[in-house]
Amino acid sequence: MNYLSAEKISKRFGERHLLSEISFGLAQGQKAALVGRNGCGKSTLLGILAGTEQADSGVVAKRKDLRIGYLPQQPSFKDAHTIRDYLFGGYSEALAAIGELERLLEEGRVGDIHYQKASDRIDALDAWEYEGLVRQVVGKLGIHHFDQPIGSLSGGERKRLALARMLVERPDLLILDEPTNHLDIEAIEWLEQLLSTQQTTLLLVTHDRYFLDRVCNVIYELEEGQLYTYQGNYGYFLEKRAERQSQAGEEIARARNLLRTELEWLHRMPKARGTKAKYRVAQAEELKEKAARELREEGVQFRLQMARQGKKVLEVRGLSKGYGSKILIRDFDYTFGRGDRIGVVGPNGSGKTTLIKLLNGELRPDAGTSESGENTVFGHYRQDEGAFSPGKRVIEVVQEVAEVIRLEDGALITASQFLNHFLFPPSQQYSPVEKLSGGEQRRLQLMRVLLGRPNFLILDEPTNDLDIYTLNVLEEYLIDFPGTVLVVSHDRYFLDKVVNHVLAIMPDGSLRDFPGSYTQYRESRNETATTSRAERPPREVRAPKKKEENQKLSYREQQELEKLEKEIAGEEERVIHLIGLLNQPEADHDQLLAWSREIEVLNTDIERKTERWMELSERGS
Repeated sequence: MNYLSAEKISKRFGERHLLSEISFGLAQGQKAALVGRNGCGKSTLLGILAGTEQADSGVVAKRKDLRIGYLPQQPSFKDAHTIRDYLFGGYSEALAAIGELERLLEEGRVGDIHYQKASDRIDALDAWEYEGLVRQVVGKLGIHHFDQPIGSLSGGERKRLALARMLVERPDLLILDEPTNHLDIEAIEWLEQLLSTQQTTLLLVTHDRYFLDRVCNVIYELEEGQLYTYQGNYGYFLEKRAERQSQAGEEIARARNLLRTELEWLHRMPKARGTKAKYRVAQAEELKEKAARELREEGVQFRLQMARQGKKVLEVRGLSKGYGSKILIRDFDYTFGRGDRIGVVGPNGSGKTTLIKLLNGELRPDAGTSESGENTVFGHYRQDEGAFSPGKRVIEVVQEVAEVIRLEDGALITASQFLNHFLFPPSQQYSPVEKLSGGEQRRLQLMRVLLGRPNFLILDEPTNDLDIYTLNVLEEYLIDFPGTVLVVSHDRYFLDKVVNHVLAIMPDGSLRDFPGSYTQYRESRNETATTSRAERPPREVRAPKKKEENQKLSYREQQELEKLEKEIAGEEERVIHLIGLLNQPEADHDQLLAWSREIEVLNTDIERKTERWMELSERGS
């Protein structure tokens, strides 16, 4: 049963055909991804399906009463609203009741009559499981301080807030444009698990190839206005796309051979017989058009000459930086060498960008030293790079840095030829930069960095908004790059292909060096955590002290402490019981899935309640 059907959707911008009579459907339960080059029209198509953009022609048909949740790349908000207004206001009775309960809990009003009424309301709506989902979503996406005005949020915080609302609203169909942008790796893996197990129908655009492989069961590829369908995950898509490209190459070769024969015949044909062979002339013109088609290169191809790198690259000793009482980087020692390809990982706000700025000298440390070699040339690609000057043309962006560019083999090319290498054809080079898609502008920014001939590349979230094809070639370029590479990224696939070391920022600000790929680091960390849990004795839940000893706790806080102790113990017993059920061989798939989801919700709730319990216990001690 189709939730949504698109019939002969067409869209053009000026002389450019983005979409040419595209038709497809989304069935209930389907998890589909839309892939294609930057600027090919992916976001435009999503907007048309969601109803925020108009097609030039064609029809989008939706099932009656279908609820669609749409996350654009740049969500819009009313800045005066608070996070609470946006997240809990006016969408469902259950969500409003949960929002009220959260407000009372924040105010420490557990146990008063209003808190009890809100709890009773959630009971009546049978929404406690839903309440667990809401808590999980806001916690995993790092959403706190519900009374904060939306106008004070950063772009990344706004994107996470919009995603949270999409998830807690639980629509029938989710349309998500780059949902993993601005999420750290932990949050991406959680979202991956959530979307792969939920029954929600899904259509998304993402460059995260692990996400595509593990979540999606159909891939739509948008190329030159046409849509190609692959009934499988990302691995299947790669295999079948290669077959299609091979067939297209053979077709073009056949067309060129046949064209050669047709042109020879036309040149030999006597003029008197010209009117008798018009069909041959028309056929030759058709073949000429087909043969002129070139299979586009898979991404950019370039090898620039870099500055010579000396023996000493960069040495840091005792590097530390904090803001107020928060220490972001603590006593960092490291010697960077030629050929190092290092990935920096850590949660949002852990200090990854601060570390980058300390290393290239943009930020002064509180303590320690950072000394670079005299031949070290940094190239810094920033995730928060400002917009290009209004009216600036694409070619002018390059010419500001260099009119002529020297390649690795010593050859010289013009700025226009260099742009061609970066998939900016001549027809696009004299267009204003603001007409480029977000991904195309990011590609242009990356190009400017490389034009500086750096031998120490520092890349801060380089994968955001770049298409998969450009990422593939960027990865190959970095693997072969003879200098030093330091990359901050949440793209696990990218890290696995590029880096040979991982620097993980710990909660106390220290950095842990791990030789290997990101997946090897993660597996090692999981093994350590599993061993630690197995060796850890059962957590002792201390009885709350008598009231006369708890002078720092109010009566309501004392009640909350006692309630939390009982709830934690009960939920832990439930988790143990569910784990036992999972080991039963006769359980069917749906039961296993339901029990797994409940365990995940319970563990998240236990963690939250334990943190609150510890806070109250310490205050009361």
